[in-house]
Formats: sequence, C-alpha cells, structure tokens
Amino acid sequence: MKIGFIGLGNMGAPMAINLAKDHDITGFDTIAQPDGIAMATNAAAAAKDADVVITMLPNGDILRAVADEIHPAMKPGAIHLDCSTVDVQSARAVATQAETHRLAAIDAPVSGGIGGATNGTLTFMAGGPDAAFAKVKPLFDIMGQKAVHCGAAGNGQAAKICNNMILGVTMIATCEAFVLADKLGLDRQAMFDVVSTSSGYSWTMNAYCPAPGVGPQSPADNNYQPGFAAELMLKDLNLSQMAAEAADADTPMGQAATALYQQFVESEDGKGKDFSAMLPRFESRRRG
Repeated sequence: MKIGFIGLGNMGAPMAINLAKDHDITGFDTIAQPDGIAMATNAAAAAKDADVVITMLPNGDILRAVADEIHPAMKPGAIHLDCSTVDVQSARAVATQAETHRLAAIDAPVSGGIGGATNGTLTFMAGGPDAAFAKVKPLFDIMGQKAVHCGAAGNGQAAKICNNMILGVTMIATCEAFVLADKLGLDRQAMFDVVSTSSGYSWTMNAYCPAPGVGPQSPADNNYQPGFAAELMLKDLNLSQMAAEAADADTPMGQAATALYQQFVESEDGKGKDFSAMLPRFESRRRG
C-alpha cells in the first residue's frame, strides 16, 4: 500500500518504521524527522495519492485541524486511519467529515506504549465500517499483535477510554493496598503471593506491580521511569470524564481517580514519572 503517516513522535515513528518494511510510506511531522522515512513538506502532501493515511496526534483539536487539511487532498475511497487517543466526539466528527469527501475513517487508538510500538505488539481498538477495517487489518498485523473491531465510528475511542479508566482506578487501589499492607506489618511479597492468585488479581498487580522487587519487572524497578507516564493517564482519565458527562454516565470511581492523578501530576511530583508512582506518593501520606 501507499501510506501517508502524519505524527511521527515517540509512538508514530516506530509504527511507521515497522510499516516501511513492507509498504511505501510518506511521513509528515512538525518537529520529528525519523531516519528511514521519506518526509513530505506538509500533511496534505503526505496524504496525496495515499491508499491509507494514518494519523497519530496529541488531541482532538489537532486531529480535527489535520483532518481539515488532509481530507480534501486524499483520493476518493482512501481510508483515514486515526491511531490517536482523543475524545469520542472528535473521532465521530472526523468520520462524518471523511464521508463528505468520499473517504472512509477508522478510529483505532492503541495500547502497549512505546515498547509495543517499537516491537510491533500493540493492541488496536477500532471503530468504523466493516469494509474499511478489513482493508487496514493487514497494517494492524504489522504494527501490533491484536486488533478488535468495536463497532461504529468512535467506538475504538470509547473502548480505550473505558479500559484506561479501569486501569487508573485499579492502579490507585493496588497502591493503596500495598501501603495499607505495609502499615499492618504484612510483607509485600506475601501480599503479592496472595493477591496475585486470589480475588484481588488484576493487571496492575500481576503484570505491572507498583512495588519494587515484587512480581515481574516493571517501572517500579527502574525508579518509576515511565512506561506509561502519569500525565498520559491523566489525559485518558480526563477523556473518560468528558465522555461520562456527555453520556450522562455516573462514574464516581473514575471521577475520584481523575482528581487524584490531577493532584499528583499538577501539584505534586508526578509529572514525568510512571503512573504506578502513586505507590511512593501514598507512602508519604497519612490518613487525612
């Protein structure tokens, strides 16, 4: 395929490099110039004549602005595959706009972080038409290990937002439980051995344990250098609460997690640390 790739930052660049092994890639980014990718002078030039244009952008406002630029330049029948994590409303608005230009749109945010992008092991949560999903499925197979078609436009974003709201809430609960165990005199390894094989089992405990030296290797064992930064968790939690407000959904745990991560990132020392650094944050606090 001839592919345009717009947004070649920490995630987009390795994704594009993996695709370039098998496809003709033309990239564009306002800052990055990754090796091995032919670069266009602007987004519209990267999109021109492409079968698929992939975008990996920071937020919904930028996605809408880029869509305004690239959709008129894309050939009829082409697919706009957006892998950004943005609000559901922006994803659906871009999909509707694509239709007016006789294009198809798929929103497919990713899970797996920079390591997954580099190693081609991302998970994609996709929303959009069946036929368009089928056409881009071979690209998902190169960039990732799993792609789930979640339904209509915007449903990929909905799945990502719901997943990461669960992730944020469970990480906080896991960190709180470790600190409570410490104060009750329960050894962390014993805590892990019990919880990881009983009803407290969770991804945040079993696969990404926030306690250093316990469980599989995780950012906790590297001084909480980010695998998934706390500010990115805050972004996703904010998106979850925007969606909850728009859908009139009661999400008190999601709301509480958003407030805690906002405090951690904006008022404490959480920015630039992994989202599991909530554990030392709770260690330093008393019941208040």
